[in-house]
Amino acid sequence: MTLTLRDHALEIFQAGLDAANPEQAVLSALHHNEDGTLSIGDLTLDLNYFKRIFVVGAGKAACPMARALEKALPYVTEGRITTKYGHVMDLDQVRVKEAGHPVPDENGMNGALEILTLLEETTEQDLVFCVISGGGSALLPIPSRGLTLAQKQAATSALLACGAPIQEMNAIRKHLSAIKGGQLARAAFPATLVTFVLSDVIGDDLDIIASGPTVPDPDTFKRCLRIIERHEMCLNFPAEVMGHLERGAAGAIPDTPKQGDPIFEKAHTLIVGSSRQSLAMAREKAQHLGYNTMILSSMVDGEAREVAKVHAAIAKEIAGTGNPLPRPACVLSGGETTVTIKGKGKGGRNMEFALAAALAIGGMDKTLIFSAGTDGTDGPTDAAGAYCHGQTYPGALAKGLDAWAYLTKNDSYNFFKKMDELVITGPTMTNVMDLRLILIG
Repeated sequence: MTLTLRDHALEIFQAGLDAANPEQAVLSALHHNEDGTLSIGDLTLDLNYFKRIFVVGAGKAACPMARALEKALPYVTEGRITTKYGHVMDLDQVRVKEAGHPVPDENGMNGALEILTLLEETTEQDLVFCVISGGGSALLPIPSRGLTLAQKQAATSALLACGAPIQEMNAIRKHLSAIKGGQLARAAFPATLVTFVLSDVIGDDLDIIASGPTVPDPDTFKRCLRIIERHEMCLNFPAEVMGHLERGAAGAIPDTPKQGDPIFEKAHTLIVGSSRQSLAMAREKAQHLGYNTMILSSMVDGEAREVAKVHAAIAKEIAGTGNPLPRPACVLSGGETTVTIKGKGKGGRNMEFALAAALAIGGMDKTLIFSAGTDGTDGPTDAAGAYCHGQTYPGALAKGLDAWAYLTKNDSYNFFKKMDELVITGPTMTNVMDLRLILIG
């Protein structure tokens, strides 16, 4: 039964990945009309008006999104995109640079500088397409004037270690950047700018996805300081970073462009893929496999091990009472949890979730809990996530493995590697956050 549940979990996860195919998502958003115009949502463009078409952007799915544009458009003059190492594809007119994620590196900075250089001399008769997906924030790491890449790297590492949610992380990263928070749109102005977004953020907030390089920024320097104070992480930030934020809050440094700025008059944005679409397709697959299925939420966040306890409680309720679904049951959830790192182990939020769940459902029959990142990556590892079942915890005890100790050390990767319960997909070339599921046979 465990093997069947595992296989079904992988099939359901794959269906969610298929629904978030970046290339197909962009192609589906473009509609050529009989009069030669191009429709993108409510926007209609006369391609004959534009002398040049550029493609720029960043993210783990940037390559397939750019490839869709090369296929669909009559021509692409030139392009620059940055993607994570191992996520590259061959393109015709768009030049690709691989760079570091989640901690930015010099390649990412150089790639972002090339994008700004390409956009420096755009005119009103230029059309710029920007492709944005998860990872874009780390892959566009041009520091604000007066800061260095090393200082931005230190700030990013501190944010990751403290378990700050992506909304707070990106609020700060926008204010340490020369390209995020609407500043790419400033570089593209006065050209017409169309941004395609594959959302990896709860609620699909455009200013948070990849730190919103082409949309108005509602965040401020003052909010950044409040976030740092709340997490008590100012001591982990370089003094230069804190000084920059404090000068900005005092009005000595201009804030990021806001709603109403003329640079956004010809800027248009369309979300082409999200967690909701992925969960809907996963639900359809689970129903096809015979499960009574429900989507719990596409907006789950919080500490991974605490969220795991809630999912385990739902599994116990289904097994014990048939609520909220009768057996066989599949409960799906999306979103993105966080991990406050206290140990020195190796892992990621999905594996930490699965390990905490394993402790909570130990001994349960015909029960499996699965969690994986749709980008194929969980933390600094080669795994997308992990799964557990009722015999994971007892089986670990039989092997002499102390699951509680592994959880305390944030060492979920090594635990599941020894249990042969890692989920390894390789780069999926997409990213719509995480997909979790409970299966009760």
